[in-house]
Amino acid sequence: MGEDKFVKVVKAKVRPYVPLTEADIDKAIARGRKTRRLYANASSVRYEDQSISIGFSDGSRVSLPVAGLPEFEGFSLEDFQQLEVGFDGKALCCEPQDMDVSITGLIATSQPLMELAVSLVAARNGRKSSAAKAAAARANGKKGGRPRKDTPKPDDLTDA
Repeated sequence: MGEDKFVKVVKAKVRPYVPLTEADIDKAIARGRKTRRLYANASSVRYEDQSISIGFSDGSRVSLPVAGLPEFEGFSLEDFQQLEVGFDGKALCCEPQDMDVSITGLIATSQPLMELAVSLVAARNGRKSSAAKAAAARANGKKGGRPRKDTPKPDDLTDA
């Protein structure tokens, strides 16, 4: 049996036991409250027009057609009406069907929504400035500006 070159063994660090204090708990609660304000959690769900409409704490809403969601196969109208938001706004729950499904997972199954998300993130990241981008811009400026693309000269073009 050969050794796999791509497997990296990582040893866990042994950390001494440190008792949890009231101050630690207060800090964790404060971090949780801050994080809760940073991200929109689902706050409502309703079934309409063969779609599940999920409302978020920031006022936005996403509507997903149930036809493409295998999690909801076999659901009756009554089951859809009993859908609730659970797990602190992270999941949809249906007690009669004994089902809990991640909202992030549902949205991730929608190819058009994922393509839109990728496009939005790429656009936002492209506008970000970094020290490396600033240094490259200064270096190009000292050289006379952005380098020109190579364009063929008219005498280089031949009709064969």
